[in-house]
Amino acid sequence: MPVLRSIGERFAAQRPLQGVAVAACLHVTAETAALVRVLVAGGARVGLCAANPLSTQDEVAAALAHTDGAEVRARRGESAEESVTHVRELVGGRPDVTLDDGADLVSAVHLLAPEQAARMRGAMEETTTGLLRVRRMSDEGRLRCGVLAVNECWAERTLNDRFGTGQSVLDGILRATNLLLAGRTVVVLGYGWTGRGVALRARGAGASVIVCEVDPMRGLEARLEGFEVLPAVGAAERGDVFVTVTGSTGVLRAEHFERMKDGAVLANAGHFDVEIDLDALRAVATGGVRQVLPLVEAYDLGGRRLHLLARGRVVNLAAALGHPAEVMDVSFAVQALCVEELVRGEPRPEPGVHPVPDALDREVARLKLAALGVQLDRPTADQTAYRSSWGAAPPAG
Repeated sequence: MPVLRSIGERFAAQRPLQGVAVAACLHVTAETAALVRVLVAGGARVGLCAANPLSTQDEVAAALAHTDGAEVRARRGESAEESVTHVRELVGGRPDVTLDDGADLVSAVHLLAPEQAARMRGAMEETTTGLLRVRRMSDEGRLRCGVLAVNECWAERTLNDRFGTGQSVLDGILRATNLLLAGRTVVVLGYGWTGRGVALRARGAGASVIVCEVDPMRGLEARLEGFEVLPAVGAAERGDVFVTVTGSTGVLRAEHFERMKDGAVLANAGHFDVEIDLDALRAVATGGVRQVLPLVEAYDLGGRRLHLLARGRVVNLAAALGHPAEVMDVSFAVQALCVEELVRGEPRPEPGVHPVPDALDREVARLKLAALGVQLDRPTADQTAYRSSWGAAPPAG
């Protein structure tokens, strides 16, 4: 992770986060550990809990706690009650900045310590689902700090969502099932940045891809990019593998399960385990549920079986290792610089959701290109003048 490492070296020399309390609710993986170490090198006091109980790497949590001095409250497979307790304990540390993957932490600060929320330098959110929650808080007048929409910057949408999740979702499905995708039909529910990546990688693996959407612009884009676009009810009858990636709830429901073919695979790539209606799935499984592989449950619908992966949790982390380190290098570099921006920036951002500064986004892209040994052209003086002047004469002829 050369970009994050270069930022860490500067942080260690300059200590821009000296004395700042940073609380993070993220996936506790080796890549996240690299971010925590950079923040600690910058002088921050860091607390970390898990955004998903099935993504935690226990050896990473132990190393951060015992070697790097971070306050880590996470273990793989922790219960929902433990997760809530861990979030509450980080809130008790009175954070100055929060980093979120789903808005659990910033929501808890506002519920449990609203006066601290008003004093915070700011917060960050890196998921679509989390930004939906934060924007609802803002619309209701309950958001008391500024939140940087990390999920919507170039680095997140292009590298993290499209290339990172696109690859790691298929990795998780294949690790859990060992299916051959070539010749099968993959149904992608949601054609945002992540859905684009999943659809592209599935087609590259030889699958036929059907896209389901509610947004006309995204549906049109999927169609013009060569994918079949159908309502979910119609796609349910044809799909072999279903991937939900919408950030919404109840995307696959009883009406879909009743139409699916025997052996269909259900995988969720959204942040929370609400996109596949698990209550409805259990209700239609009149023949019961049994574990057929470590991360695969077979739901017997009376002559047909549907296979649910990773209990409906985010499949690329629950069944695989998440994004490759090269992707998280850029994503976490953005977050490290955003923490510095929130700490150093004056005045602090007003309550509400704010974009990541474009200059910061471009700096991360520049650092990544340098790490890859890639050079870009520079515009000539004439080109710069032409692009900056509305009165430039058009070309002759």
